[in-house]
Amino acid sequence: MKTLMFLLIFSSISLSLSQPSPDPVRDIDGNLVRSGTNYYILPVFRGRGGGVTLAPTRNESCPLDVVQENMELDNGLPLTFSPVNPKKGVVRESTDLNIIFSASSICIQSNVWMLEEYEGQLIVTGHGTSGNPGRETISNWFKIEKFENDYKLVFCPTVCNFCKVVCGDIGVKIDENGSRRLAISDVPFKIKFKKA
Repeated sequence: MKTLMFLLIFSSISLSLSQPSPDPVRDIDGNLVRSGTNYYILPVFRGRGGGVTLAPTRNESCPLDVVQENMELDNGLPLTFSPVNPKKGVVRESTDLNIIFSASSICIQSNVWMLEEYEGQLIVTGHGTSGNPGRETISNWFKIEKFENDYKLVFCPTVCNFCKVVCGDIGVKIDENGSRRLAISDVPFKIKFKKA
C-alpha cells in the first residue's frame, strides 16, 4: 500500500513538472510582455476606435469604466499586468492576471480591472482589487489568449477552485451615448500590445 501511495504521489509530481508553460505574450515589436511594465492595449483593426482607457459611462462622473477611445489615433492609458504568481516576470497566455491602469484618475478608485453587472450587462470597470487570488477577488482576474495571429482578453478566472464563474470573451459594446465600453461579448476585441 505504501508503495502504491508513493507511486501515485511521484506520478502526480512528474506530470505537473513535465507540463510545459503556456506561451509568452509578445508585444507589437515581438518582445516579451513583462509584468510591471507599461503597455497600451490597441485594436488590431484600425478605423474602429483607439486604445483602451477609463471614462465615465454612467449617469454620474464616478466610477470610471474601461472603454475603447473613440479617436483612432489615441493610444489610451498605459497599464500593467500582474500575474497571479507575482514572481513570474513574463506574462503568459491563458494565465490569470490583474490589469491595472498606471495613470491616476479623477475618481477615488484603484484602476484595477474588474467585471461587474450594470444594466443587465457584464462590463469591465476600474475599481477592482489587485492580488489576493480567491473567492473575494474572483471578478478581478482576466486572461490574455491567442486569437488567430493576435490576442484577445478573456474573463474566465481559475484562482478559485470551488467558485462558479461565467466565462466569456471581452469585446466592445457601443452604448446609446457612443461610449465603446468593454464587456462580455460574443465578438472578441482583437488586440495587440505596445510598450508605453
